[in-house]
Amino acid sequence: MLIKVRDAVASDCADLCDGNARMALETENHTLPAATLKEGVQALLGNAALGKYFVAEADGKIVGQIMVTYEWSDWRNATFWWIQSVYVWPDSRRNGVFAALYDHVRCEAKEAGNVCGLRLYVMNDNAKAQRTYERCGMHRTNYEVMEELWTGADS
Repeated sequence: MLIKVRDAVASDCADLCDGNARMALETENHTLPAATLKEGVQALLGNAALGKYFVAEADGKIVGQIMVTYEWSDWRNATFWWIQSVYVWPDSRRNGVFAALYDHVRCEAKEAGNVCGLRLYVMNDNAKAQRTYERCGMHRTNYEVMEELWTGADS
């Protein structure tokens, strides 16, 4: 499978929404509200300060996606890129799609010049994803993710 990774564009919105909805259902058994999801994807695609999506294509079809958002680190005087919204369509898994997306993000981050590292969060019980991330060079940290959600943000 020949994989090409590129920046996502506005016309990719439907595929990105589909990937996000599938990922939420597969990993958390959670159905995302379609209208909110579409607005969220469009917001990021329209505002580079929020982050950016990349898509992997094979044979002219999107087979994977990854999103990056930014976190400033005053300790490092640099930015972490947070990897989110990772999804590889089932018929394209085990073909190097995630590795291609991750390598692309890593190269873009290093070229950006003021990025100190990549981070992501993964479900505690998603051992397959954890192994995939470890094979790409990531490792577990000493941190746990904590959150407080407000009404309407729990979707």
